[in-house]
Amino acid sequence: MDRQSTEKLILVNRHPNGVALVTINRPGSLNSLTRPMMVDLAQAFKTLDRQDSVRVIILTGSGRSFCSGVDLTAAEDVFKGDVKDPESDPVVQMELCRKPIIGAIRGFAVTAGFEIALACDILVAAKGSKFMDTHARFGIFPSWGLSQKLSRIIGVNKAREVSLTASPLTAEVAEKLGFVNHVVEEGELLKKSREIADAIVKNNHDLVLRYKAVINDGIKLDLGRALFLEKERAHDYYNGMTKEQFRKMQEFIAGRSSKKQSKL
Repeated sequence: MDRQSTEKLILVNRHPNGVALVTINRPGSLNSLTRPMMVDLAQAFKTLDRQDSVRVIILTGSGRSFCSGVDLTAAEDVFKGDVKDPESDPVVQMELCRKPIIGAIRGFAVTAGFEIALACDILVAAKGSKFMDTHARFGIFPSWGLSQKLSRIIGVNKAREVSLTASPLTAEVAEKLGFVNHVVEEGELLKKSREIADAIVKNNHDLVLRYKAVINDGIKLDLGRALFLEKERAHDYYNGMTKEQFRKMQEFIAGRSSKKQSKL
């Protein structure tokens, strides 16, 4: 039996501090995705989203690539399958996931891998990593958001160049354009990702979920409607708070203030 068929190709490790690590684990094929892997990845995010003990998710790839895209040897199975089923669509499940998702990128994130990176909330990339959109090169129509999301992050003209020429976008340039949050040495990739995850875990969990939601929902709207959305959700949040919750908030703020004064 093929060794890859006996190994788990999507790994999920939960840590006691509330951080889960999801790894695309097909390094011999540069983590290219088969249909079953796509289904497993979608289900991993759906499951982690439901688990209260998980507060932040880190997504990475094993070996020297994050994800080299769809395995084109099984292209018909992937593209003519039930691609409209949200249950088996990893990008849809990532977008539905309430928990913050940190993408830890090393090597190549190509086409579908690029789109999976775009579905993350925060990106940390190893030096020398590259993002490539090869849809136009191979005659594949984008369906996981690359044609729409990238231009909204790095600008329309740069996005056109990246997609129409199928030329690589380096991690260093991506950081300057605001797509990648941090570029680090390869050996520091997971360390930096965990530092960001730990900083998120320390905050109010309910507010983290609400804040991610209002940011992600708001960027789909024009500024006027987005500001109204923020105001509306703020009113709902405060109207739902009990006197006890307000008291705890005041105690927390008072405690933080006294700690700062004691350091002066």
